[in-house]
Amino acid sequence: MENPRTGEEAAALAALGSRVLAEAGHGDMVWGHLAVRDPEGRGVWMKASGWGLEEIGPGRVLLVSWDGERLAGGEELDGGGRVHLEYPIHTEVIRARPDVHVSLHTHSGTVNAFSSLGEPLRPLSHDAVVFTEHGLPSFGATAGLVRSGELGRALASDLGAARACLMPQHGLLTVGRDIAHAVMYAVLLERACGLQLKARAAGGPRHWTDREESLEKDATVWPPSQIEAGWRYWVRRTQR
Repeated sequence: MENPRTGEEAAALAALGSRVLAEAGHGDMVWGHLAVRDPEGRGVWMKASGWGLEEIGPGRVLLVSWDGERLAGGEELDGGGRVHLEYPIHTEVIRARPDVHVSLHTHSGTVNAFSSLGEPLRPLSHDAVVFTEHGLPSFGATAGLVRSGELGRALASDLGAARACLMPQHGLLTVGRDIAHAVMYAVLLERACGLQLKARAAGGPRHWTDREESLEKDATVWPPSQIEAGWRYWVRRTQR
């Protein structure tokens, strides 16, 4: 999927991604956020504080500098809107990963429940194999708000080259080369964690796909075309 070429396109994409996350069950009242790298390198476009993911249109998206200053956007909001306290999640992760154009953080209850087990995510279905290559790290610096550059950099360090990171007692972080990948990784992570919780409640899991086959499945089940197909499905659901 092509990344935005202008700030206006980035704001529209951040708004759409926010609404898709809400449709996919990642809403938590006014908390959680998605950020898109600014095509001009000024920072990131992310939703304004105080609004739910499902409430976001382009006029409620802000251009936030690498240091947390609101530079533009928020046309629908009094005073231009407020920047989320946890903007360093996105500015530091995106700054650390040139390959990442979109990052997101939600408070998935399913992922929090799974994180509390302290066990590896097993490839019990197609969903989890997408995290095989780089693993699924866990953020250990704090369970509180990531509201400083130092904590944002610690999160980026724990994420490493991975596609997602657990944030125990707090939620999840996923990243992608475009909006489709970042959002679909969040959807797949929640589904994979939910399935493992069910298997554990039933006395398992006892069997799962080995690493070699998981890598093969990732390549064949989740090529960019299928990630984008999943994204388009959620967009259609959002727009119906």
